[in-house]
Amino acid sequence: MNRRHFLKNGSLAGFTLPAIVTGTAHAASDDSEGALTRFALKDSDLVEVTIDELQQKMRSGTLTSKAITKGYLKRIEDVDKKGPAINSVIEVNPDAITIAEAMDAERKAGKVRGPLHGIPVLIKDNIDTADKMMTTAGSLALVGNKASKDAFIVKQLREAGAVILGKTNLSEFANFRSSRSTSAWSSRGGQTKCPYILNRNPSGSSAGSGSASAASLCAVAIGTETNGSIVSPASTNGLVGFKPTVGLWSRSGIIPISATQDTAGPMTRTVRDAAILLSALTGLDPADAVTQQSQGKFQKDYTKFLDPDGLKGKRIGVEASFLKGNAKVVGLFNQAITVLKEKGATIVEVELLKLTRPLGEASYEVLQYEFKDGLNSYLATANAPVKSLKEVIGYNNKNEAIAMPFFKQETLISSDAKSGLDSKEYKDALTKSTSSRKIIDELFQQNKLDAICGITSGPAGCIDIINGDYSTGFSFSSPAAMAGYPHITVPMGFVHELPVGFSIFGTAYSEGPVLSIAYAFEQATKARKAPKYLANIG
Repeated sequence: MNRRHFLKNGSLAGFTLPAIVTGTAHAASDDSEGALTRFALKDSDLVEVTIDELQQKMRSGTLTSKAITKGYLKRIEDVDKKGPAINSVIEVNPDAITIAEAMDAERKAGKVRGPLHGIPVLIKDNIDTADKMMTTAGSLALVGNKASKDAFIVKQLREAGAVILGKTNLSEFANFRSSRSTSAWSSRGGQTKCPYILNRNPSGSSAGSGSASAASLCAVAIGTETNGSIVSPASTNGLVGFKPTVGLWSRSGIIPISATQDTAGPMTRTVRDAAILLSALTGLDPADAVTQQSQGKFQKDYTKFLDPDGLKGKRIGVEASFLKGNAKVVGLFNQAITVLKEKGATIVEVELLKLTRPLGEASYEVLQYEFKDGLNSYLATANAPVKSLKEVIGYNNKNEAIAMPFFKQETLISSDAKSGLDSKEYKDALTKSTSSRKIIDELFQQNKLDAICGITSGPAGCIDIINGDYSTGFSFSSPAAMAGYPHITVPMGFVHELPVGFSIFGTAYSEGPVLSIAYAFEQATKARKAPKYLANIG
């Protein structure tokens, strides 16, 4: 949900990894403890590197998955825990190197599973992994919860040959704990920082996945979203964040908020990497009935939609309310609109937010009901020490000093007070909230639109653990979130060294066309820049 020791130096732009820049390139057999000493693993081999570039290095024998994995683990140690200490990784997978070695052995034997073979991935700490890592949603109440089986999308990651590198911090319970919470903070993980300016909040709830991917602590990352939790931290961290249609990726094995709005999705540095990751994790899951609706609608290779001329001939709706406000942010938006026109798109001003804002209260009602139902179902069979939402609340009350030092648990309490999903209040709220689909569909049809665009969110606000989050003036997550429709954000530019994202969304299962537009915009603008780890602005 998206709601409400810094460095004294100015920059770490020249940050290097001297401890691992040794040796010369060898063939891709890598079975020794000192693997990194056998490869010329430069900082540039990992910073801003793409999946395709890593695959080329593994194909050529320049690097192995083991060397790459060790390199990312070293960056996590240096950048995340020491150096600027952005604190994005909540737990490292002790089996990561073993997995990488197995993938190297398969490659040496002539078996390559696909584009994710040997690629290190970080995933959000609300996604089950049946290994030595815990799944806690950042809550101390869930410490000790080691899943008995992988989430469906984790099983797919393993089958694709990915190396699960570790888990990322998040806004506790995906920012569904308090009405005055601080994004990117959890009682288990502490506060994650924005790698662009360290006293800024990287936004939530997928803050750790956003900061880690931006800082090149992994090849790609996975976040989850109910309303803005992928696209907002992606925007704030200069990333591509893709919230797919609800049902394109399975949600089984993910600590839930809402069966209506929840989904996981890619958080990457390029549109192509997002398309590769999106492709690998689609599919039907008997444990998540909503995935059955994607039958015949999902693609196994979304990279085929990546067309640099993907804006030509398109009709794009532009959210008119974003044409006023913070002058620098609106200036970026106007520049983006100019790019759309130059690349052959026709622009139509729309006022979608005026139509969907009245649905927000109903959506929040739905979330509270579904959170109670979903979390109770998850905890009932999990290996956590608490077995219900009520027990989570009780744990927090008993351990207030460490579990709730800055803000409390109003949202947990109000959700637990709700009745069941058979109540009239829930059903009425669900009907109203999901009427967003009809509103969006009609807007598309009436204006013959291919997509609607806007400002994803404003530049990162300051971290304020006392007062909690505050508005930065722009937010475009709710329409697609309430409808369950695909929404991608792509870097648009910077305001005082802080990234701002450009949102593109479509109707149900329009991932392909949305990716095509996003890729064309990305290639025309090349707006992403690596973070400098500045201590503050100015």
